[in-house]
Amino acid sequence: MTDGKKPFVFPPQQPAKAQEEISLNANKISVLAPKSASKEITPVQGALHLDIEMNADINGIGMGVLSDGTPYLNQRGLAALCGVQNAHIGTISSQWQDDDKPRVKAIKANLAKAGYSAAAAHIEIVHAGQTYYCYPADICLAVLEYYAFDAGANCQPEARDNYRRLAGSQLREMIYRQVGYDPAHLKRFDKWHERIALNYQSAPKGFFHVFNEAHTVVYELIMAGADIGEKNVVDISIGQHWSTHWVANDMEAIYGARAKYPHCYPDSHPQSKSNPQESWCYPLAALGAYREWLQDVYIEGGKFSAYLKGKVSKGDLTPSMALLAVSALVPPQLPAK
Repeated sequence: MTDGKKPFVFPPQQPAKAQEEISLNANKISVLAPKSASKEITPVQGALHLDIEMNADINGIGMGVLSDGTPYLNQRGLAALCGVQNAHIGTISSQWQDDDKPRVKAIKANLAKAGYSAAAAHIEIVHAGQTYYCYPADICLAVLEYYAFDAGANCQPEARDNYRRLAGSQLREMIYRQVGYDPAHLKRFDKWHERIALNYQSAPKGFFHVFNEAHTVVYELIMAGADIGEKNVVDISIGQHWSTHWVANDMEAIYGARAKYPHCYPDSHPQSKSNPQESWCYPLAALGAYREWLQDVYIEGGKFSAYLKGKVSKGDLTPSMALLAVSALVPPQLPAK
């Protein structure tokens, strides 16, 4: 069953030093993408605008993560994992609809034990002008289990070794680690994305609103670990201070009158009960002045730190999150000469 090449065996997951042989810049994954029971893996996912989020080539083994968080191996990678030629994996894909094939039947049974079904063995993705055949991690484990224990005389010792190392969530975690992908970050952006989807085109032509201009501050808060949602709505703080600054400095005389626009909160926010909310939007001519104010006055002038301190006192943020956000947004000052 082998092609004469030295079989590829992934190093053990523990201890951590063993990972150095195939790890370039491995990142520890503390939270894995949730695995739901009776999930179907289907090739039509490729029609739902799936793309390759991240990929890497580790010792000639292609692997990556799709835009929905699905970790995968390419055909060569799965073949190497199982100790067989690429053609055997290709045959599994081409015969996937034929349940009379003993190999396909056994692999599907392994997949079903894990609570999955699949309309195809791989997902075909066109990325950067190339076609990728992506075998989801759960498919890979089902195929690996077959070549480890169910293939009779064709069982491969490297398949057994790799299955023992990578069973359960270990293959998924290994792929995430190798490509430097942290699925925990995705959920952090959900509520902010919900608000963007509702409001990104709300302001009338010729105006900007603070909500869309707050993205840098919000991003750093999220990356610091803050739960951006109904309790942490930093754009309200920014908007209130900017409105005060606008009136106090008679900026309407310079840039023209501001206006009101309807702003909506998603259902996940209690503020949604009073949708739509009237919010100020400002002439585009004032955008440069606003951005200078945001950096010089709100962020570096202490207002952002005061906002974070208030959130820490209420228990909505940890002190470490606040410190990380301030460190990211406030640039180091050059010493005075």
